[in-house]
Amino acid sequence: MTNSPTPTTAPETAPGSTPDELYREGLRLLLEKDIPGWVDLWDEDGVLEFPFAPEGWPARLEGRQAIADYMRHYPDHIDVHDFRDVRIHRTAAPGTIMVEMRGVGRLVETGSPFDTTYITVITVEGGRFTSCRDYWSPLAVQQPGADFVGTNR
Repeated sequence: MTNSPTPTTAPETAPGSTPDELYREGLRLLLEKDIPGWVDLWDEDGVLEFPFAPEGWPARLEGRQAIADYMRHYPDHIDVHDFRDVRIHRTAAPGTIMVEMRGVGRLVETGSPFDTTYITVITVEGGRFTSCRDYWSPLAVQQPGADFVGTNR
């Protein structure tokens, strides 16, 4: 298990990157609001799942383009300042890690604080994310200004 603060200098992504390195690179890119860079970490056929997605939000995204479409407006609505308490747990499955962390920042529209915990199961093959199950709380997006996928528009 690794417990570390906000990633600041993650290694460059390359085929053969460990799941830990790739995940930390993804956090760095999200903090920089580099959504295209973050999407580039995904395999063309990657799958992003949200088992606790609220009504009107997608529960499963298949393929890099669907993931890009979903994340496109994220930084316009949620300004994440930090990922705290990042704990990466290695699993017995090759290329699979489980991550616990908190995302903190503010909602752009209202200035309200954003603070939510995540548990994420990630699988990496060939230096790219191939699967992610993101167990975030739907309560985080049930307030004004958090709806970056346009379900309440």
